[in-house]
Amino acid sequence: MMKNIKFWVLALTGAVLLASCGTTRTVPVTGRKQSIMVDNSQILTLSYQEYSNYMKTAKKSADATKTALVTKVGQRLAKAVETYLTNNGYASELADYKWEFNLTQDQQANAFCMPGGKIVVYEGIFPYTQTEAGLAIVLGHEIAHAVAMHSAEQYSKQLKQQYGAQILGGVLQAAGAGSATQAIASNVYGLGAKATSLKYSRDNESEADHMGLIFAAMAGYDPNEAVTFWTRMSSGSNSNTSTFWSTHPSDQQRIADIKRLLPEALRYYQPQTQTKTTPKTQQTIHISSKKKK
Repeated sequence: MMKNIKFWVLALTGAVLLASCGTTRTVPVTGRKQSIMVDNSQILTLSYQEYSNYMKTAKKSADATKTALVTKVGQRLAKAVETYLTNNGYASELADYKWEFNLTQDQQANAFCMPGGKIVVYEGIFPYTQTEAGLAIVLGHEIAHAVAMHSAEQYSKQLKQQYGAQILGGVLQAAGAGSATQAIASNVYGLGAKATSLKYSRDNESEADHMGLIFAAMAGYDPNEAVTFWTRMSSGSNSNTSTFWSTHPSDQQRIADIKRLLPEALRYYQPQTQTKTTPKTQQTIHISSKKKK
């Protein structure tokens, strides 16, 4: 009986310790609650260092037109995002973003974002984006990872798993479990933690899709382009396998989720106008890129 009492006291103590660490934050747009156990300033310092090291060795694109397009779309999105954050109670977080958008010669169909808004796009993504709106879908997704603080959240999760494993070992030992039992329990915990972490990464990717879709719409890009983009990606990739042990959702799952989210995104969508001057009359004509759905 004493062993059982001791077991539950230790287990409860461990749960309280894990629950009391860090802060709870609400993710913009989605409203999801997340637990952050690390100092964001430390994450940002490391991010800037790693980004600087990467850019020292990366080969920047020699295509001036595409490079300018990445910068243009990125800055347009960043401006829309900052306006949203300011108007929705996140103004204090704006100092955490030092936006930078670079295009490299890598021919993979990929892009990535580091905490603080350091974003790199690979030239290999352009056959799939094809349009400015398509590029906005990619950049919106990457910006969303930064705004949602997914890196800090993932690192916090790893800390919890580490502490959880240590607490579990202590509880079993105090309860009188043999070394073999402890080893089995640790292995089961490790497998469970791995599965949870992988699922969590898929959740982060899905959340970035959601937020990125909204950000693109806020910046005046048609969110319907996300379906077209992911359809092209699907036809040119081998990502349509089982997603259980994958850190990314399948293209088909993404497309289905995006279609479900389109009505929400379209509420934010207001096409930007372009100004064109005719040579004969110098008359200014406003041309809308898309009609609002």
